[in-house]
Amino acid sequence: MMDAPEGDEPIEIVVPGEYYFRNGSHYLRYEEMLEDHGDPTVNYIKISPKGMEVRKKGQVNTHMVFEQGKRNMAFYTTSFGTLEMGISATNLELKESDSRLDMKVNYSLDLNQEHVADCCLDIHAQGKKCRRICAVGNNEANFPQVGFSR
Repeated sequence: MMDAPEGDEPIEIVVPGEYYFRNGSHYLRYEEMLEDHGDPTVNYIKISPKGMEVRKKGQVNTHMVFEQGKRNMAFYTTSFGTLEMGISATNLELKESDSRLDMKVNYSLDLNQEHVADCCLDIHAQGKKCRRICAVGNNEANFPQVGFSR
């Protein structure tokens, strides 16, 4: 966690998903229900030594890119409207093994060109079929449902 106001608890989601490795990149896919009704949002995460991309399709639509030292823009579209987000990754740490993938991303998030928070996202995938994908963020407002969630 980075600059989390006192009292904020990390948020953790654990979901079944799919994993594969192709052309030097790790790919994760999982579904999440954002409301009690409606279709699920499908999340796609691409992780490579260059950075991470998160795509969401469904109730929420976005394509976020996390690259060390770069500010990337993304549009986060929901049924309530669209937000313009700026994502500036300050630290990317990738650890790979035969049975586990760990990615830690520290980033600054701005909405409509105003700084909102400094965030930390930890992604852990384990098992040959990626039976478990775990994402931990510093608070609900800043957890990438954003691909994880926001």
